[in-house]
Amino acid sequence: MPTKARTVNFEKALAELEKTIEQLERGELTLEESVKQFERGVNLIKSCQSALAQADKRVRVLIEKNNRLQLKELEDTEQIEKE
Repeated sequence: MPTKARTVNFEKALAELEKTIEQLERGELTLEESVKQFERGVNLIKSCQSALAQADKRVRVLIEKNNRLQLKELEDTEQIEKE
């Protein structure tokens, strides 16, 4: 199933990104290792953003097909919590 594989890849990428950030924040890496980890982090962020964009696109298509829900742009997370 492609959807499940994408979700797993997103979850793995996010978990790896969190570990990478922790390593960088500890400050125990050499400069060279820090640069490599930073580069890896940038690539993981791109991967996560791509997966989220694909998920957003799929949700929008499903909403348009069903014509029952309306997309609503939210200004901030406080608005989400109120609903």
